[in-house]
Amino acid sequence: MAGREDGEAGARRSGSREAAWAEELLDQLRPAGRDVRKVVAWLAGSVGGTACLLDGGGALLAGEPVGLDDELVADVLAGRLASAALQEGERHLRLVRVGAPHPTAAGVLAVARPTPFDRHGAELVTRTAAVVELLLRAHETASAGRRLERATAALRLAILQLLMVEDTVSARRVAAGLWPGLLDADTARVYVVQGHRDERDRLAADCLDATGGRALVVLCPADDEHVIVVAPGRGGGRGVGDVLRALVAARPGTYLGGSARHGLARTATGYAQAVSALAVARFSPDGAAMYAERTHPERLMDPEALHAWSTRLLRPLDGLPHHTRAELLATTRLGLEFTAVAAARILGVSRNTVRARMERVEQLLGADLSRLTVRAAVHLALNTQASQDRAPERSRGDRAVRFPDLLAGPALRAWAQELLVRLTADARDLRGTLRAWIAAGGNAERAADLLGVHAQTVREHVRAAEPVLERRLLATGSDQYEVVLAHLAVGDLEPPDLGGESRPG
Repeated sequence: MAGREDGEAGARRSGSREAAWAEELLDQLRPAGRDVRKVVAWLAGSVGGTACLLDGGGALLAGEPVGLDDELVADVLAGRLASAALQEGERHLRLVRVGAPHPTAAGVLAVARPTPFDRHGAELVTRTAAVVELLLRAHETASAGRRLERATAALRLAILQLLMVEDTVSARRVAAGLWPGLLDADTARVYVVQGHRDERDRLAADCLDATGGRALVVLCPADDEHVIVVAPGRGGGRGVGDVLRALVAARPGTYLGGSARHGLARTATGYAQAVSALAVARFSPDGAAMYAERTHPERLMDPEALHAWSTRLLRPLDGLPHHTRAELLATTRLGLEFTAVAAARILGVSRNTVRARMERVEQLLGADLSRLTVRAAVHLALNTQASQDRAPERSRGDRAVRFPDLLAGPALRAWAQELLVRLTADARDLRGTLRAWIAAGGNAERAADLLGVHAQTVREHVRAAEPVLERRLLATGSDQYEVVLAHLAVGDLEPPDLGGESRPG
């Protein structure tokens, strides 16, 4: 009777001990655990010995080194042995393969201790090997997922960069593999969502979920607070805009700017408009704004004259190979909308490459792009050419139109006067400061020298003019060039010298 009771008590102790180590081992699979190094260290402590995990090449992954015979390890990795148990001098060894046989083996789990392995110790090693295999598979799956996410993000960026340089054929070809039909539409809206840089990855993931594959979602390469969303298609564009507005409304400190609808080849223009709208969105109650369909100066010009002048000005680029011409035009257009650094990041090239391409355009056009009036004129010509969505017609360039001719129309002059007269409501001479600042190429120090005031005064006046004119002036881009054209139209500034205008047709 006593012997049976002792046996039952021993069984209960053994069962309790096994339940305890099983529970500890399961703890390693909980979200707070899942660390192979901790599992191997736990095993060493549990068996009262030393444990290590080797990868498929025999290198140490976790634990402390255990002197092992290379041939024995190779046999286990290759699958010739599923496991091994042996005694070397005063130590006892256990080796268990983790994963499939070589060459895809995850590795070998090896344990050494000074006493022989009983059933309990052997089972500990075997069960731990199974847990380690699960953790390694989960880690590899997670790693593969992260690699796939990085590759997909890089592919989205590549597609965006192709759209930015108007290579819609290549962009569609690249997109077709993963997102069939995404870029089949001829038009698109561009949205920019702004949030905190530390939360941008989560914001981009939310944009992907919200748009449900109907849009191209890209981490902006130029601004680490921005996520760019290109929404092709007429109906899809509206739907995407609605879900992005809802997304922004539910996230305090997040803002949305959207462009007008453009041809897919004018994605760069849409991006510039979305960034411009974003500046307004920061002051909007719902944190969202679309690019205002306000009157733009080019719409007040004679369209035939504008096209003829643009074609004539840009004609020196027509002799270049098509790819080179498109590359120079797209780079210059972006370089006039943003800084060289931002344009370089958007295009995925160096800023020196951006500057070199723009310098080549300068030389071909005979135009000094360091001057704001020249930049405004070339920007007008580039956007006019892009809006045609086809190669320029040479016949339009036969009409000898000069830049001052475009500025002489009564509709444009009336628009310019109405815009600039707003500045007179301020007691400060904002208009005079702005005129000098433009003449100085947007340089506050040089403008201050011309006016005999402090440079900070110039900056304050220009900044004060922004809300009055409802345009960004201190940041390069379309808003700034519209104000320059207004000054030219009313005669506050002299028209710039554009070498291409005097070139024979």
